[in-house]
Amino acid sequence: MSVFALGLNHTTAPLDLRGRFAVSPQAVGPLLRALHERLQRAGELAIVSTCNRTELYVGADNALVAPAVDWLAGIGGVSSQALRDHAYVLEDGAAARHAFRVASGLDSMVLGEPQILGQLKQAVRDADLAGTLGTTLHQMFQRSFAVAKEVRSSTEIGTHSISMAAAAVRLASQLFEDLRETRVLLVGAGEMMELVATHFAARQPQLLVVANRTLEKGEALAVRFNGQAMRLADLPQRLAEFDIVICCTASTLPLVGLGAVERALKTRKRRPMFMLDLAVPRDIEPEVAQLSDVYLYTVDDLSALVQTAGAKRYAAVHQAEAIIENGVQDFVHWLHRRSTVPLLQSLNTQVDEWRGAEIARARKLLARGEPVDTVLDALSRGVAQKILHGTLIELREAGPDQRAALQSMVSRLFLRQAADVPGLDTAASGSSL
Repeated sequence: MSVFALGLNHTTAPLDLRGRFAVSPQAVGPLLRALHERLQRAGELAIVSTCNRTELYVGADNALVAPAVDWLAGIGGVSSQALRDHAYVLEDGAAARHAFRVASGLDSMVLGEPQILGQLKQAVRDADLAGTLGTTLHQMFQRSFAVAKEVRSSTEIGTHSISMAAAAVRLASQLFEDLRETRVLLVGAGEMMELVATHFAARQPQLLVVANRTLEKGEALAVRFNGQAMRLADLPQRLAEFDIVICCTASTLPLVGLGAVERALKTRKRRPMFMLDLAVPRDIEPEVAQLSDVYLYTVDDLSALVQTAGAKRYAAVHQAEAIIENGVQDFVHWLHRRSTVPLLQSLNTQVDEWRGAEIARARKLLARGEPVDTVLDALSRGVAQKILHGTLIELREAGPDQRAALQSMVSRLFLRQAADVPGLDTAASGSSL
C-alpha cells in the first residue's frame, strides 16, 4: 500500500479557488464516506480543511490517484486539469514529509503557528469516526504529531510567533492611531475569533461585539472579554456602528454584501472602516474593496506582514527540517516493511500446509509400524524438499544473465551461518545437531 497527499494551499492556489474547496466540519464525515464508497472501500482516507489548505490524504494503491483527483475537482466544481494546475500530489515519503511539515507549522502562512496541529488531530478524529482512517494513515499522522512535538521542544520555531490575530491588530493600528477609541465587531465565534477577541480586547476598545448565527455561542465568547453579543440577522442594520469588522465563519456565502457596506458608509458620513475577512470562502463580498472609505484585507493579505515579523524564527527551520527528515525515513522504512506483510503471510500459510502434509504422512508410517527414526528422517526430508523445490527449479532454468544474481540471493537466504539466524543459539544447540 502507498500513501499519497492531494491538495492545494495558500502557496499554490488563490483565495477564491481555495474557497471552492473549503469543507465545513459538518461535511467532512459524509464526504469521507461518499469517497470511500466511490473507491469501493479500497483505501484509507482523511481530509484536512483550513483557511489555508484543503488536503486529501489517501492510503491505497497509487492507481487511485486519478479517481481521487476527479472526485476532489468535482467537490470544487472545476475540471480535473484546473485542479491539477493549482494542486500537489505527493506520494509515500514526499507525502509523509508534507504531513510532518504541516504538523510542525513549517508549511503554514504563519511559520511555526500551533493551530494547525489541533486541526490535524481533529481531521484524524473525523476520519476515525467515519471509518476511513486505517493503519497506514494512523501511523503517518501519529508520527507527524510526535515529530511536531519534538520540533517545538527542540527548536525555537515557535519563538516570537506572530499569529494571524496579532497581525490583524497591527494592521488595524496602521489605520486607527488609538484602538481604545474604536468599536470592534467580530463576526463568528470559532477558534480563530477567540484569538482575535483576545488580541483586540487587550487594546481596550470602546466596544467589542460578537455576532454569531447561534446567539448563545456568541454570548459565551463576548462575556469572556466584557463584550456584547448580537444576532447575525441584525448585522446589516448595525454595521454602521463599527470602525473595525472582522469576519471568520464557515458560511458558504458572503455575509457582508456591497450594498450593506455602502449604506453603512453613508450613515457614518464617510468615516473609514477597517474590514478583515479571515474566512475561506469569503464572508465579505470582494467588491467591497473598491469602496474608497473601506480598507478590506483578506487572509492572504496578512501573509507579507506575518512572514516579515517571523524572520527571527527562520534560523530554526534547518534544525526542524532535519528532525522531520529523520521522521520521514522512519515512516518510509515502516511502510516498506508493511508492504512485505502479505508475502510473509502467504509464506507462512504455504509452509504450514507443507508441514501438515508431512506430519499426516509421518503418522500413517508410524501407524504401519515403521521405526521412529525412519519416520523422522522421511519427515525432515519431505519438508526440506518442499521448501527447496521451487528454488532448485529457478536455479536450473535461470538464464545466464539472471543466474549470478539468483545464486547470490539463494546463498543469502539458505547458506547463512547458524549465528546469523535469529533465535538459534549454536553453543546451546551444538550437541543436538
